This record gives sequence, C-alpha cells and structure tokens, in this order.
Amino acid sequence: MTPRIASHFLLAALLGLSLNLTHAADKKETADPVVKKSDAGICHDKTSTSYGNTKKFTGFASMDECIKSGGRAAAGQPAAAADPIVKKSDSGICHDKNSPSYERTKKFTEFKTVDECVKSGGSLPKK
Repeated sequence: MTPRIASHFLLAALLGLSLNLTHAADKKETADPVVKKSDAGICHDKTSTSYGNTKKFTGFASMDECIKSGGRAAAGQPAAAADPIVKKSDSGICHDKNSPSYERTKKFTEFKTVDECVKSGGSLPKK
C-alpha cells in the first residue's frame, strides 16, 4: 500500500470516528429529558407508562414547563399544579425550587412557603 492510500484510509477512519462521536453526543443530550411532550401534546414524565414509547417529542425540564407550553398531563399523571412549592426533607431541610437539592428530594412534607416550612421546625439549606 502506498503512503498516499494509507493516508486516505487514515483520514477516512478519523472522519468516520469524528462523525460517530458527534452523533453520540447529540443523542446523549436529547436522550433523557425529564418530561417528553408528544406530537399529540401529551406530557409524559418518567413515571408515565408511555414515556419510553414516546419517540417524537419536545423535551422539558419539568411537567410545569410542558403544561405551560400548551401540553396536557397524560391520563393518570398529576398536573403541574400538584407539584409542591417547598419540600421539607426527612432530615428537616426546607428546599424551594431554587435549591440544588430540590429535584433530588424524594421523601418530603409539602409546604406552600419557606416560612411555613421553617416554622414547622425545618431549617434552611447550608450554602
């Protein structure tokens, strides 16, 4: 094999690898949004039985964003209004939607305001 042909093969292989990596990065970015709004306008979060089957969708960070965009909750799914405003974790820390731990807090007591949460014996997160 001549050096020229070898360099063409090397260039083709690098180009193919580059395209494959770009495609994988694009796919990873859009692979798992928190909520998928189907082409029919139905918002599916990860607890929805149709979440995995929904292939043509617009991704959203929350059910609230999906609903505000004109979508509707799937049958049996709670609407965005059911989302708590403030979560007091089992460890007694009050998390509002601005808290970095808000989405990770799964076991909690719901409150309407941070003041209500603190008055119930909760504390503010450390910064």
